[in-house]
Amino acid sequence: MSDSDKNVEILILRHQLAILQRQIDKPRLTPPDRAYLAALLHRLPRPKLRQLHLIISPDTVLRWHRDLLRRHNAKQSRPKRAGRPPTVRSIQTLVLRLARENPSWGYRRIRGELAVLGIKIAPSTIWEILKTNGIQPAPQRDHQTWPTFLRSQAHAIIAADFFETRTLTGAGLYVFAVVEHATRRVRVLGATAHPTAAWTAQLARNLVMDLHDASVTVKYLIRDRDSRYTAAFDAVFEDEDIGIVKTGVRVPRMNAIMERWVRSCRAEPRPHPDREPGPPDARAPRVRDLLQRAPVPPGAPRRGTPTPAPPPDHRTAPTRPPRHPQT
Repeated sequence: MSDSDKNVEILILRHQLAILQRQIDKPRLTPPDRAYLAALLHRLPRPKLRQLHLIISPDTVLRWHRDLLRRHNAKQSRPKRAGRPPTVRSIQTLVLRLARENPSWGYRRIRGELAVLGIKIAPSTIWEILKTNGIQPAPQRDHQTWPTFLRSQAHAIIAADFFETRTLTGAGLYVFAVVEHATRRVRVLGATAHPTAAWTAQLARNLVMDLHDASVTVKYLIRDRDSRYTAAFDAVFEDEDIGIVKTGVRVPRMNAIMERWVRSCRAEPRPHPDREPGPPDARAPRVRDLLQRAPVPPGAPRRGTPTPAPPPDHRTAPTRPPRHPQT
């Protein structure tokens, strides 16, 4: 098409557009129409746009173009997953390090220390980081738990306990035993039917001497709140710088190792030391088996049956005849 033909076509289109503008007050454009016009006209400067005969104003075209750019940038910067963006990994590492190296610091104190370093983070975010990594709050994190104490100090802990047992004759005995947490070695120090304060104090001295002979370093003694542990008993260990740790009331788990050994002693008694060891699978007879009644041989009198009088022995001297009363 030649230039003259193009100019004629442009004049015809302008005249037709003027006719339509006289008939329609405000044309209605769809979103694709707006996008098409904004893409074609955004390169032209504003003075050139004002010279064109358009159904819209130049400011409207520029506003459409700004909306297109804003929507495009918003779509590109939209996060791939919903919710708040995760905290930077370096900040999470710093929060965890501050919490582990300072057990008494809470999440608000950690937030203050991070603010000094120029890191702005919400206290709730710090709390969430600590909770996700299994770190307890400051009051619970500052105190050491009982299982952790036992595991860390097992080489320097011994546990003592009194337990009652019965002999075959039915007599009751009180046995005092001590177990080492590190090696699980059990020391049975004595047994008596009538434990006294002097006897208990002597057992404590014997235990201290045994530990010295075995070169065992002990720092803590775990015991319950039995009245048999007197002040003299505790004084023997305090002189050796051994701390006394009392278990809670009705809390056998605080002395679980000793309680389990006592339960094993009551369930499966050990064989007598003078008896020859049997095969590995042979077990020692239980106390109730030893107390059972022995089988009655055939012909023997049973319990509750009167025993007949023995027959007279004719080999002995004849008995004197009975005297008759004198008349």
